Amino acid sequence: MNPKERTIGPVRRGPEDLNSSQSARATLLLREMVVDGHFLPGERIKEIPLAAKLSVSRIPLRLALERLAHEGLLDVRPTRGFIVQQFSTVDIYDSIELRGSLEGTAARLAAQRLRDPSDLRTLRDLSAEMDGLFRRNELSLAGFTSYIDLNARFHAALLELSRSRILQRAVKQVCSLPFASPSAFLLKQQASPSSHDLFLIALDHHRSIIDAVANREGMRAEALAREHARLARRNLDQALGNRELMKTVRGSTLIEL
Repeated sequence: MNPKERTIGPVRRGPEDLNSSQSARATLLLREMVVDGHFLPGERIKEIPLAAKLSVSRIPLRLALERLAHEGLLDVRPTRGFIVQQFSTVDIYDSIELRGSLEGTAARLAAQRLRDPSDLRTLRDLSAEMDGLFRRNELSLAGFTSYIDLNARFHAALLELSRSRILQRAVKQVCSLPFASPSAFLLKQQASPSSHDLFLIALDHHRSIIDAVANREGMRAEALAREHARLARRNLDQALGNRELMKTVRGSTLIEL
């Protein structure tokens, strides 16, 4: 038979591939469970019942636990296994500051590595859409939800323009911590006058960052991105001043108040 005429059957997945697939799924599900408060800070993760709950075997579950420990959501104790971490407000402030440093570097690299002005089209379009949401005095709940999505896409697009896989990986890890993400807003904040002012500042930052990158002003782009990230700290301060509002924060059970 001519080799070109051979029929190639389905590729069989080995144990390593299966474990990798199950581990990726378990990591996603377990991360959501931790951030959503299914476990209390200091609680030991019981692997056998958790493996049954997630419908995975022990090996991929262990890989998922190790991944979350690497991200900082879990701690490893020699005698107790994996323990759910608790974070102080200082920890969250530090995470936001670190994200600002990383995103500042991304903005600088974006300015330095910009190949064509048309590469900024996505950022400009997202910025224009967010501006449009705030042309009215009051932001509806649907509009606020749209803003959160557009803002996340803006930050992702800026990070992509840095053309740095290392930075993308580092920012993803930092943003896995409670309230460190650029989209860590609270639904009840859409009606808050003080939050509305922060949104307007954020929109101005977006436009200024795009302008700096377009003009290849790397240092200016970096400074603007760092300052932009600090809005998350002001956002957190507002939430900390309202215990009822804080209860709506994803990951709030992990924060020591």
